[in-house]
Amino acid sequence: MPDAAILLEPKATNTGQNIGFSREVLENAGIAVTTLLLISMPYMQRRAYATCRKLWPEVEPVCVSQPLTYDEYVKTHDDEKQFIDMLMGDMERVMEYPKRGFAIEQQVPERVRDAFDRLRTRGYDSWLLPA
Repeated sequence: MPDAAILLEPKATNTGQNIGFSREVLENAGIAVTTLLLISMPYMQRRAYATCRKLWPEVEPVCVSQPLTYDEYVKTHDDEKQFIDMLMGDMERVMEYPKRGFAIEQQVPERVRDAFDRLRTRGYDSWLLPA
């Protein structure tokens, strides 16, 4: 890929900013977008999709991540508690960000919400949103 074909967005510090700033870069370059590829960590695909649909509803996002099974992905992390805390933080954002206007609403099964609550009461909370 020639360097001239790559457009950089260096300012973002979160998923929403990355989508918004990337949109600006592409619009300023005169590039019309109908579909875009969102590359994220495996556990972030739902949230990346929901954020994109909220912030850039006229495009069709395609989400991808490294093709790993859950067991393979767990092995890429040394700290099991931190890994579960990460998953908890992202799941909370899937549930809470629509209320804050950051993402579209997504169906979250009751059994997933129940599991989330059980894990939170067991102390898997270091990546949760501030109260």
